[in-house]
Amino acid sequence: MRFLPVNPTTLLVELADLEATLALFDSLARKPVEGVEEVVPAARTLMLRFDPETSASDIAAELASRDLSARDSGRTRTVEIPVVYDGADLAESAELLGITTEEVIRRHTEADYTVAFTGFAPGFAYLSAPEVGLTVPRRQTPRTRIPAGSVGLAGAFSGVYPRESPGGWQIIGTTPLVMFDPDRDPAALLSPGDRVRFRRIDAMPGRAPAKAAARMVPEAPGLRVLSVELPVLVQDMGRPGLAALGVSVSGALDRGALAAANAAVGNSPDAAALEITLGGFSFEAERAVTVALTGAPAPITLRSAEGHVLIAPHGRPIRLGPGDVISLAAPAQGMRSYLAAAGGLDVPAVMRSAATDTLAGIGSAPVKAGDRLAIGTQSGTPATSASPRRRALPTAADIVTLDVVLGPRTDWFTPEAVRLLGAQEWVVTPESSRVGIRLAGATPLERARADELQSEGTVRGALQVPPNGQPVLFLSDHPLTGGYPVIGSVAPHHLDLAGQIPIGARIRLVPIAPFAEITPTPENPS
Repeated sequence: MRFLPVNPTTLLVELADLEATLALFDSLARKPVEGVEEVVPAARTLMLRFDPETSASDIAAELASRDLSARDSGRTRTVEIPVVYDGADLAESAELLGITTEEVIRRHTEADYTVAFTGFAPGFAYLSAPEVGLTVPRRQTPRTRIPAGSVGLAGAFSGVYPRESPGGWQIIGTTPLVMFDPDRDPAALLSPGDRVRFRRIDAMPGRAPAKAAARMVPEAPGLRVLSVELPVLVQDMGRPGLAALGVSVSGALDRGALAAANAAVGNSPDAAALEITLGGFSFEAERAVTVALTGAPAPITLRSAEGHVLIAPHGRPIRLGPGDVISLAAPAQGMRSYLAAAGGLDVPAVMRSAATDTLAGIGSAPVKAGDRLAIGTQSGTPATSASPRRRALPTAADIVTLDVVLGPRTDWFTPEAVRLLGAQEWVVTPESSRVGIRLAGATPLERARADELQSEGTVRGALQVPPNGQPVLFLSDHPLTGGYPVIGSVAPHHLDLAGQIPIGARIRLVPIAPFAEITPTPENPS
């Protein structure tokens, strides 16, 4: 086993093969390690998130002592997946393998696949059949949009995209099956241990239209949305603890700003609120309510029901009466503002949270003009003290410094690439989103290893580097597993700041310590 750092509360355990990985995963299910809060299995690794009071070296020592000689690998069922083999990469995959497209299809449909693990996105299963001989590399540059139902190959695995998302797999076909539905029990069509057979079909049958995300239609007066220019999403602190199912934590990109907005109106820190991108938002209060805005300092205009206009304070409670209108202009700094209402937004929870996960398609639909938002019952008391000290947030002209923890795959890169990671500036490109910030540097990061990395767990803040050498900084809606090496991760104390960096800004990544494997704590001689 190797024990590799991810961030101060996460480590990656590297094992010899998939069987050893599943054996350790089963061992942890039977006998958990004290302090370990979450385990994410992958092809040859387990990613463990642990309590900050727990020592990574102690965890490593406990895992190193585990017996991995046996595990329960019983298979429960077989799932058949119909496929139209019309994928954009079918011919290229055949060429990479040195066989015909018909031979690719024959091997794919005759193989007995096993669901080894889930990840990347909810409902995405990594299907293993080592004997099939369909091992192809991921694309050099991942696509920004791959349709739902796309059937792909990557490394030695096959998989099906549950919904439209970015990805670097080689697409060979399409299936009409719905792979993930939060309203279904179980939500995911495939689970670890299932057997899968692919069946060729000539044409796609009529596919049921994608289910629209829930919209709120309150019975009681609340907030009525008047205008929306850029994405406005319902967010809370997210869905921790579901990573093994491929479900991201998601939640607010600037968690400190969300907590501050809620504190200002007397809510709990994780109450549902609105995340507003670059202002351009207005709403009318349908009843008396107290609200607060934090995060990016968008200028706030209040027009009372009587027609009076004034500038409302940022970061402090704003008491509204029926008919009062709040309008937000574009902020001069930062990207995202947070609007909390006393009592919190009354939004149905999906998988234990009201957060909108843009990659997984879980949660409420983006807010649009005409929506009416319900408000819960107020339990706390709005703040009466002075406005809290406002953080300085970046502009598009700024250079932003982010601390970085090196690992887990720093040694996959040349020493010069590791030096360049911190030595050069990285520009935030327009392709950035809540999934991740795409960075562009003058000199791409060069790998020391050219072989394919099998998919493994990732975290918010991970700096994943595809073969083009330009890193992607994962944000809240990131995929849970990925097959490009992670050279480092933004330190937890800078994650909120990362969520506020605008397009065009430059980033300086600063490694805070050399890369080093985690050494298990030596056994006590006594």
